[in-house]
Amino acid sequence: MGRNEATFEKKRVALISVLAAVFLTGSKTVIGVLTGSLGILAEALHSGLDLIAAIITYFSVRISDKPADSDHHYGHGKVENLSALIETILLFVTCVWIIYEAVHRILTGRVHIEVTYWSYLVVIASIVIDYSRSRALMKAARKHNSQALEADALHFSTDIWSSAVVFLGLICANLGWHFADAIAALLVAGIVIYVSYKLGKRSIDVLLDRAPEGLLDIISSAANEVPQVISVQDIRARNAGADVFIELCIRVDPTLTVDEAHKISHEFEQLLHARIARCYVHLHQEPQAETDIEG
Repeated sequence: MGRNEATFEKKRVALISVLAAVFLTGSKTVIGVLTGSLGILAEALHSGLDLIAAIITYFSVRISDKPADSDHHYGHGKVENLSALIETILLFVTCVWIIYEAVHRILTGRVHIEVTYWSYLVVIASIVIDYSRSRALMKAARKHNSQALEADALHFSTDIWSSAVVFLGLICANLGWHFADAIAALLVAGIVIYVSYKLGKRSIDVLLDRAPEGLLDIISSAANEVPQVISVQDIRARNAGADVFIELCIRVDPTLTVDEAHKISHEFEQLLHARIARCYVHLHQEPQAETDIEG
């Protein structure tokens, strides 16, 4: 699949998620206000921030696949990682309000809510839609190595669990245990905090150029398959959106001609390209004799 086709597919799945988030936010807000359910209102706020996140994701995938230019020599891939970090902050903001309101209701005793069939319907519809969107987003994220789409998938998958908790809270409230709604809202906040931490850590790791996990093993394995590569040194690797940039030095026999060394480098690069999607390799050769002299 070419870069343009990949960009189109990413934009399409992101746009559908925006529309799904609009529907969920609107329906949860209306039902939450009518019933007074903090659990549903918390879900409405969560979905509202999901909507903002989905919009950010949509624009980030449009920008991130633009090729390198005179001002951005490594392309625009980190727009996706920045998008994921912004979504993390939005999730954390959600938690602050949910926790404050839930604790306030528990302390003041204002926990009575009106549970209707619409309450159950909107929560069940939310679970179905969230499940569908999270699967579609995660599938596209894995296919195109997109952290922005993965972040959006995490938002929707979090909604599945939080909606399930709210559903349980509604059942308890219907039985007269109205405190269960506020407790359900606190559990929603706990889930969101956990997901925010995981997502934020990964986003910051990429923005700070942390080496991609498992990449050194892939490079070492590829080097072992090229007998003429004596050793690999000075490995530098980082992510930028879906792209991986790798710099390294290989040690080769000092008696090789320039053309022979170039062919070995090309063979090694081809192995890396076959095993690492969308990677850019900058490779330098050094004669092994220099290492012996240093030793």
